[in-house]
Amino acid sequence: MMKVVPEEIIKIIQGVDSFVLMTHLHPDGDALGSLFALAEILEGLGKKVFRYLEEPVSHLYDFLPGCSLAQTDLVALQSFVAAAKGNVSAISLDCGDCDRLGRDKRELLNLHPFLVIDHHHGHREFGNFRWLDSSRSSTGEMVYELAMELGAELSYGAAFNIYVAISTDTGSFRYENTSPRTLRIAADLVTCGVHPEEVAEHVYDNFTLQRLRLMEQVLSTLELFESDQLAFITVTCKMFADCGADVGDVEGFINYPRALRSVKVAVFLKETEKGGVAVSLRAKGGCDVAEIAALFGGGGHRNAAGFRFSGKGVKQVQQLVLDALSKALV
Repeated sequence: MMKVVPEEIIKIIQGVDSFVLMTHLHPDGDALGSLFALAEILEGLGKKVFRYLEEPVSHLYDFLPGCSLAQTDLVALQSFVAAAKGNVSAISLDCGDCDRLGRDKRELLNLHPFLVIDHHHGHREFGNFRWLDSSRSSTGEMVYELAMELGAELSYGAAFNIYVAISTDTGSFRYENTSPRTLRIAADLVTCGVHPEEVAEHVYDNFTLQRLRLMEQVLSTLELFESDQLAFITVTCKMFADCGADVGDVEGFINYPRALRSVKVAVFLKETEKGGVAVSLRAKGGCDVAEIAALFGGGGHRNAAGFRFSGKGVKQVQQLVLDALSKALV
């Protein structure tokens, strides 16, 4: 098999004994699956691993093998690093921008060598050594390739996590980022004992009553523009409070307006507690939403991208995004 992982990353992983693994804020299935899979892979090679997350794993992903080993305690991380006595490396997974590492990013970026593994098209380079491949369906797919080049044997837990990472980032193998290689890897993971129906049940049949009530409110905000080619939905802080839901509960909501036959781009406006607005874009067809996101300082992929605004209300942001998308559709 042709080598795809940069040689310096392989050498560092082979030569270092302890690793701090991390990912982006509000991690999705690819981020968490990649992190927990790589943790098991490294431990299978005799390495010590600290799984760092800024917040506890969302109830949406508390079925992932190894998720109970994740830690949010920065002091515990510092103790782990101190015990390594310099023989330690950091690995960031599925994070396209160091600002998305969270409130402790400065502490994390001080770890050296700092490795970055990511598949986002609009990646903003950080760290000491990077493996970036936007042709990959997911970071989980890259973790699989890394395991193969390290000669690691995939445990059931690692295979399950990688399958979740790949399947969630490809929309259960529906999106155009699903390549022949993606499907071959998925087949190998099934051979390792992963049951696709079990993953699908965990990922899609896991609603709480609070999440369902939140969805009802969010979908009621649906607005269509440009001959029904653009769809907007919105979630506010009040909706979260009224439903007793949390930020993670909105994952996947954007797929509903995107599923409308006439819609080319779906937009999800999310009001944040800090007074900002997070914007998610999902497209099908000819509109490159990564280019739209770049206009506002964000990034992502051709059919999935995002960015954030501060100091503007939801309606102001909606108008700005609508204007940009309307021009892109012409």
